Amino acid sequence: MRVLLYTPSKTLPEWRDALARALPEGELRAWEPGLAWRADYAALWYPAAEVLAGQTALKAIFNLGAGVEALLKRIALPPGVPVIRLEDAGMARQMAEYVTWAVLRYFRRLDVYAAQQSRADWKLHRPLRYADFPVGVMGVGVLGTHVARALAALGFPVLGWSRGKKRVDGMRLFAGPLELNAFLGGSRALVCMLPHTADTDGILNRHTLFKLPAGSYVINVARGGLVVDDDLLVALDAGHIAGATLDVFHEEPLPAAHPYWRHPKVLITPHASAITLTDESAAQVAEKIRRLERGEPVSGVVDLARGY
Repeated sequence: MRVLLYTPSKTLPEWRDALARALPEGELRAWEPGLAWRADYAALWYPAAEVLAGQTALKAIFNLGAGVEALLKRIALPPGVPVIRLEDAGMARQMAEYVTWAVLRYFRRLDVYAAQQSRADWKLHRPLRYADFPVGVMGVGVLGTHVARALAALGFPVLGWSRGKKRVDGMRLFAGPLELNAFLGGSRALVCMLPHTADTDGILNRHTLFKLPAGSYVINVARGGLVVDDDLLVALDAGHIAGATLDVFHEEPLPAAHPYWRHPKVLITPHASAITLTDESAAQVAEKIRRLERGEPVSGVVDLARGY
């Protein structure tokens, strides 16, 4: 089988080597302008718009990341060719580590103690009660469910919200627009893990943020476009939102002039909550290619109508 590869130049050697190791029986070529080579499969990340020109024999397109919105915006997809996203590949554990750290940092007042250290202020704060600190996970797919279970294992009551009805043991679930307010009203910390689609764009806005209980904490590890930045800043300055840990942004890298950088209630990380692990991801792509070659079904197929 012939696999066409495109990733940004700084990651291309790593991906090329990893896929070559994972799929030694395949023929792999990196895309370049003018390449006349018909592939069976394409493995892409932030591709050039013309990367699939002339590719009329593709059996599947693999997105080399969990989020597919960049792929869907950048290229015209051949009709009838499935798009397959990465599933976990080492990201779920990283995401659970990051989110539990962010929740515990606020729950245990570690952000307050860090601020006190800068003032040489020795002051003890009484701990919060787990029962009084339900955590809402907005988006309960593969990664969101893993995060929710990690939080529940620590003793937090966990709520989940998704666009459609789901069932996950040990979690109180809400679904759809009619149940969104009830979900938000019960969440002392909100973890946003939704895909970024036309329906979820700007879903954390002035209306929804002020549905959270006063003093709530916001964590966004999904996509920057889910948050209306000006509205979050208003909620922070009003004291309704006590603080936020933000790993993703509308524009990345986050511009130096953005007010998030200097806001005392905002902690920023550079899209580091779950970094794609190349070897694990290449092994997943290789195994799915083998399954497709055998005529077997694969998981992770993107619903193009829903955008994830």
